[in-house]
Amino acid sequence: MGVEIERKFLVRRELWPGASVVSSRIRYQQGYLSRERGRTVRVRRAGAHAFLTIKGESVGLARPEFEYAIPLADAEPLLGLCESPLIDKYRSVVPHEGHTWEVDDFLGANAGLLVAEIELSRADEPFARPAWVGDEVTDDRRYLNASLVAHPFSEWGV
Repeated sequence: MGVEIERKFLVRRELWPGASVVSSRIRYQQGYLSRERGRTVRVRRAGAHAFLTIKGESVGLARPEFEYAIPLADAEPLLGLCESPLIDKYRSVVPHEGHTWEVDDFLGANAGLLVAEIELSRADEPFARPAWVGDEVTDDRRYLNASLVAHPFSEWGV
């Protein structure tokens, strides 16, 4: 069984160095076939690749995750079955002191949101935070991509 152990943080825009630290940047579009609490089914197009991902209920920082490559030609009709709006974002990969950070710069209804994620091999794994990493939002469900479909960042009144 696949397990995801992930922590999520806001990015301090004023300190975000952007392209100077990024090893890759890919446009993502994703949608949800199911967004029930404790069970999500996601379709994702990441550049020239596509995936179907099933995630289970979180226990602490860990949750079951199963991800399968699907034909890119299947992604478009599957995304058409998903709730609107789709999540649209650029994901930048940033190596930092032995870990990989993924920084999502959201577009569309979630424009203005900039979030960094780090996947760990265990919940208590130590890691170094880059200076541009701000407040942790791991436990704030609003920042889950599945939540941003129903309650986009543009509607938060921040």
